[in-house]
Amino acid sequence: THLGHAATYVAFDVLVRAWRDGGHEVLYVQNVTDVDDPLLERAAETGQPWDELAAGQVDLFRADMAWLQVVPPTQYIGAVESIPMIAEFVERLRTAGATYEVDGDVYFPVRADERFGSVSNLDAETMKALFAERGGDPDRPGKKDPLDPLVWQRERPGEPSWDSPLGRGRPGWHVECSAIALHYLGETFDVNGGGSDLVFPHHEMSASHTHVATGRWPSARAHVHAGMIALDGEKMSKSRGNLEFASRLRAEGRDPAAVRLAVLSEHYRADRAWTADMLAAAEGRLARWRAAVAAGSGPDATGLLDEVRRHVADDLNTPAALAAIDRWAEDARLHGGPGADAPRLVRDMTTALLGVPL
Repeated sequence: THLGHAATYVAFDVLVRAWRDGGHEVLYVQNVTDVDDPLLERAAETGQPWDELAAGQVDLFRADMAWLQVVPPTQYIGAVESIPMIAEFVERLRTAGATYEVDGDVYFPVRADERFGSVSNLDAETMKALFAERGGDPDRPGKKDPLDPLVWQRERPGEPSWDSPLGRGRPGWHVECSAIALHYLGETFDVNGGGSDLVFPHHEMSASHTHVATGRWPSARAHVHAGMIALDGEKMSKSRGNLEFASRLRAEGRDPAAVRLAVLSEHYRADRAWTADMLAAAEGRLARWRAAVAAGSGPDATGLLDEVRRHVADDLNTPAALAAIDRWAEDARLHGGPGADAPRLVRDMTTALLGVPL
């Protein structure tokens, strides 16, 4: 879990917390791709069995999420355990006439979906460039359209594969999410989320798969995307190797509440840089908040609770919410207040709404 991942999951954690604070029942599904080409390549490099490597990374991710106070999802689903339902979903596409084969691999023709492109609203050349950059194969001979995504890859020597009506093989990336979302969330759900690098091709392809398979549009009423986190002037990514890991901060003994405050200090949709100064500023803010509630008295916080809720409801405007709590803490430092109810309310508020225990 690098801090780009952390910022994304913390943002959606705030959304879940806000909905629950509003009295809603939330069905939150997260899925993990626990078999794919990058995983197999790393397993080959390290000599570790691919499934052990995947399990270890999943355990590390979930430990990082617990450390960051991210409320666990209702369902946490791996691609491997979902292969039967994914194969069944691909069969639905095939029945709808929305698949074809290239050397035994099964592809989805994007032209089968008249709404293809309406999630990202990108032009064809931009789509093709991003498809090549983000795991696609636009130049493969035999494809009907460069943008057609793989939905089932036939068995390759030395690679994991599973039996299915499509033959032995394993699923493509985008169709995994379509099948899992359809199974656990139904034909239409409220929010599909992730980092902004998932807009295309991932969320575009997944939406098209579901549309063609079910005839329903949209599959997600809103596609919500978090901005990218940069380090040393470049977006954090495995390929660049410029990663700041949550596990490293955890090993250093950093306070996870400060890490959360650091990523919440700017709007979740904003692209931004991670710096040591950002974390230091968050640690200072956390110390001021804790000192204010530890004083045992403070100014009335009922209006503050209303304000924080209002900011969070405004497209998760956490910077404004944090600034409101800053003002209360400064007022408490300078003037105190009538009693202990206000500090107790602020402590409950930051814990429940922001995941920042004081």
